[in-house]
Amino acid sequence: MTKPTPSRAGAAAAPSRTLSRHDYQTLGLSALGGTLEFYDFVIYVFFATVLGGLFFPADMPDWLRQLQTFGIFAAGYLARPLGGIVIAHFGDKLGRKRMFTLSIFMMALPTLVIGLLPTYASIGVAAPLLLLAMRVLQGAAIGGEMPGAWVFVAEHVPAKRYGLGIGTLTAGITGGILLGSLVAIALNRHYSPAQVSDFAWRIPFILGGVFGMVSVYLRRFLQETPVFQELAARRDVAREMPVKTILREHRAASLLVGLLTWVLSAAIVVVVLFTPTYLQTVHHIPVTLALEANCIATLMLTLGCVLVGWATDRFGTRPVMLIGFTGLFISAYLFYSGLPGTPASLMLSYALVGLFVGIIAVVPIVGVRAFPAAVRFSGLSFAYNMSYAIFGGLTPIIISAWVQQDAMGPAHYVGGLAILGFALGLLPMTHRAYVEKQLGKKAARRGPRKA
Repeated sequence: MTKPTPSRAGAAAAPSRTLSRHDYQTLGLSALGGTLEFYDFVIYVFFATVLGGLFFPADMPDWLRQLQTFGIFAAGYLARPLGGIVIAHFGDKLGRKRMFTLSIFMMALPTLVIGLLPTYASIGVAAPLLLLAMRVLQGAAIGGEMPGAWVFVAEHVPAKRYGLGIGTLTAGITGGILLGSLVAIALNRHYSPAQVSDFAWRIPFILGGVFGMVSVYLRRFLQETPVFQELAARRDVAREMPVKTILREHRAASLLVGLLTWVLSAAIVVVVLFTPTYLQTVHHIPVTLALEANCIATLMLTLGCVLVGWATDRFGTRPVMLIGFTGLFISAYLFYSGLPGTPASLMLSYALVGLFVGIIAVVPIVGVRAFPAAVRFSGLSFAYNMSYAIFGGLTPIIISAWVQQDAMGPAHYVGGLAILGFALGLLPMTHRAYVEKQLGKKAARRGPRKA
């Protein structure tokens, strides 16, 4: 009988075991840390309208101000590949835990600084430039955080709970969006629009800096993954630059993950992050109602991620992808074509599309197992962040321009990429047995490494 190797998709060397108390602690701390860090990254979008008025000239046309504000938001995505590649490089060489903790510290500091920045009225053009610099640092941090979190959890949980583990973590990460939405609702209810523009907009960023430091502390209680410990013990840690191995041996896996990430970016950026501003500016829905509807949708997204993870363990990846992306296509058109509607219809249709956005959990489920353990962190990080930098970064700008011509632009964009996700679900590479067989063949061709 051969021993399971770290190149397998799951985390555990004992695929029959169930989740232990330690697994639950790892999942809980990882998900909570992901929630707090992603809150730091996305809180910007909930105050995009306010920030646009504060960090750009007052006489600038509204559409141009919005475009530039989302341009700075996009800069965070464009910085992701560099941060992700560097953090993942050392994650594959020095260990997952160290980089998992470093990324959240790199997020907390610029978030706190944003909350303390002077505005355009105080320092002129330096204000948006400083805001841009902080977003770039945030982007570099999140580029290492999300792939690192997925790999960390995948290499801890037992194989038969692999999907549920990653789905739960993804739910925790999307919970950061929910937390941001709740904070935005609370501030807009407690303060008048003038007070929010005057000082209250700073509160969520300062809180984010504090949340980040709490996450750094919490991650001290996590342990290095068993898979990386085994790699280190067998001296099978990547010896060359992991990205070189990825580009030479795993181009097909990188393309698959990149395309899936494009679908993910459409669902998150358009449906969850962009839509609250879209509801206010295009359909003139009051800010509080728009944020409340977004909150419900994000809650359903969080539940959807857990459901998708559980379902992939139970039924397999292909049927979940086919059903999930079909549902995303239909629900997106129902939602955007029914706007503005009534408050009740807005809540219901937004909740439905939010639930189907939970299909994004298949991206890390497929992506983590697409690469062997020695270069897993780098492979996932490279493919995911390069794709997100291109598509996630440009999407808000594209959609902002598109809605000037067609209010249904968001539906067409999300619907088109849902079709792509459906097509990818038909590929053999999205299925565990096929991937493990291919990775096994590659490992056999290379032969055992010398100690």
